[in-house]
Amino acid sequence: MSPIVTTTRTDFASAKSTIHRKLIQKLNLDKLTEANREDVRREVSQILEGIVHGEAAPMNLQERERLVQEVLDEVFGLGPLEPLLADPTVSDILVNTYKRVYVERKGMLESTSVQFRDDVHLMGIIDRIVSAIGRRVDESSPMVDARLKDGSRVNAIIPPLSVDGPCLSIRRFGRERLTADDLIHNRSLTQPMLDLLRGCVKARLNVLISGGTGAGKTTFLNVLSSHISNKERIVTIEDAAELQLNQEHVVRLETRPPNIEGKGAVAQRQLVINSLRMRPDRIIVGEVRGEEALDMLQAMNTGHDGSLTTIHANTPRDALGRLETMVAMANLNIPEGAIRRQIASAIDVVVQVSRHSDGTRKVINVSEITGMEGNVVTMQDIFIFRKRGIKENGEVLGEFLATGVRPKFAERLLVSGIHLPTNMFEAAPIR
Repeated sequence: MSPIVTTTRTDFASAKSTIHRKLIQKLNLDKLTEANREDVRREVSQILEGIVHGEAAPMNLQERERLVQEVLDEVFGLGPLEPLLADPTVSDILVNTYKRVYVERKGMLESTSVQFRDDVHLMGIIDRIVSAIGRRVDESSPMVDARLKDGSRVNAIIPPLSVDGPCLSIRRFGRERLTADDLIHNRSLTQPMLDLLRGCVKARLNVLISGGTGAGKTTFLNVLSSHISNKERIVTIEDAAELQLNQEHVVRLETRPPNIEGKGAVAQRQLVINSLRMRPDRIIVGEVRGEEALDMLQAMNTGHDGSLTTIHANTPRDALGRLETMVAMANLNIPEGAIRRQIASAIDVVVQVSRHSDGTRKVINVSEITGMEGNVVTMQDIFIFRKRGIKENGEVLGEFLATGVRPKFAERLLVSGIHLPTNMFEAAPIR
């Protein structure tokens, strides 16, 4: 009896590379997009089978099927990344170099066995992503932001800026967007906290969502925006369009990078200014990060209430400090006191979200901006999450607490027809 022979990883990669090259030679790539995808898939599979039978490398049925699938992924998709993109549990795909790929699942990073052949292979995949939306990446423009068809956000950076080779980061968004009930189930916040924030949105308070990278700011913004009435006209402004609003009347605006000559860029500030001429009922800025903060605050102060936005900051107080810095970037020489007064009158609520060491994401502060004392913006916590420690398995221990403070904006909720139980603000752990 002859021994069963299987291919090594090196043999498999070599065979796949050879077969892929032969496949490209046999196919009329110009016609691939004109035919039905399934028809093309069957045709490619038949050609592949013929090529595989002619190869000297012995392969069992499972290896042949895997080879067919991987080559198809190379032709139609993003090569080695396709299995990760098809995995609904993966929220981030991080390609550090062609041979090191990590993913995030449930807030935790883990290494994968996925690899590219070399830097050239990885660059080919990056080029395929960015060229699909009319952008480019090369030595003269070594950084690029893009997005996939499913809305996933992509960032690529290549040498000479990336020392060890091309790097690719993909921020995934679930096929089924999280709902408020999901956040309650995941213990990201409590029902009383959600009821209060839902009331804030319906009563047209201006809400600032603060948090670090990957804390869940955009997800939480999506959840809050779902409580906006279908009768309102919403204008969203983003660097890379990723908000998923289900309302009927939504206008989505996205910034544009400069072209090859360095011209034609459209910044968020220009879009914010333009949105004011579009008769919006609500303005949602995906993330405020520069001088557009000034125009956003002015809009909030001039009748465009009920606006929502996010900001990178570690605490509610830090969020206000960053806003102040961003307004200063507009170079209009506005006095510090005037900037703070504008912030105090524009922002009503700051929601702080955080990703903990066990991967869980929680709302750790719901804070109200109460006004000014001297030259300082005053604020008070309505709800907080108090961390008590970490279990042996790494799980974070803690509870959500009401601080005992009844928000000043409670009257605004009441006159808007939103009735909340008064005991929800009593100082005690809440569930």
